[in-house]
Amino acid sequence: MTRATLAEVLQPALRDGYAVAGVVCLGWEDARAYVAAAETLGAPIILQAGPGARAHMPLSVWAAMFHALADQASVPVVSHLDHGRTAEECEEAIALGFTSVMFDGSSLPLEENIAQTAAIVAKAHAAGVSCEGEIGFVGYDGAEGSAMTDPDDAARFAAETGVDAMAISVGNVHLQTEAQAVIDRPRLAAIEAGAPGVPLVIHGGSGLPHATRATLSRETAVSKFNIGTELRMTFGAALRDALAANPDQFDRIRLLSAVEEPLAKKAGGLLRGLR
Repeated sequence: MTRATLAEVLQPALRDGYAVAGVVCLGWEDARAYVAAAETLGAPIILQAGPGARAHMPLSVWAAMFHALADQASVPVVSHLDHGRTAEECEEAIALGFTSVMFDGSSLPLEENIAQTAAIVAKAHAAGVSCEGEIGFVGYDGAEGSAMTDPDDAARFAAETGVDAMAISVGNVHLQTEAQAVIDRPRLAAIEAGAPGVPLVIHGGSGLPHATRATLSRETAVSKFNIGTELRMTFGAALRDALAANPDQFDRIRLLSAVEEPLAKKAGGLLRGLR
């Protein structure tokens, strides 16, 4: 199997009570490690190019990288634009062959978020591409705070936009380095009840205890966890170990290749915990 849309991997997850990892990618080595981990487990994987990745490297390069990995993989691989802030960003990703885009209108007034998201959903679906939207606002650790998702707003957002997945704010926070987030289960249940059949997405998955992620995967409509910080911490530790073990090494490829095995092992554990 090769390239897959978000809907193609999330609907089975929603039906069968597991979740799929949306892994934040920053380079070739980590993306390759994540696909290797997914293949070992026989699990689908969502490779994500977020704002930081796009500032570092053109979106066209991310597209080529993700598609090269997907086309050689034995499991479904989704190439996903994460936190697209404008219609233009999403349209560029669609034109480049991304199989999924996220339009993040969470900072907009509700009416505007619905209207802009619905327009991008229509363009994505016309091209055979999935679209994720966000209702409520997921804050950032040590920075901008969250605005929890209102269940009534979420029901309207899901119905009027036709999104393939809906990111929500129920206690999750971006960029947490410790698993300390507490999920508001009654709010989550109310959101789920108002949007039946819509896979829910938790951004800031690194801030949740692994047991919480497992429980949500099996017992709720949460079908996708975005995981970045936890994996970046593994990357940093592995690179520091490689530098310490080989102080005279200067070859970039050798140094960065040393992080792939630890990353694949870490990613494998995370993927296993969602199934």
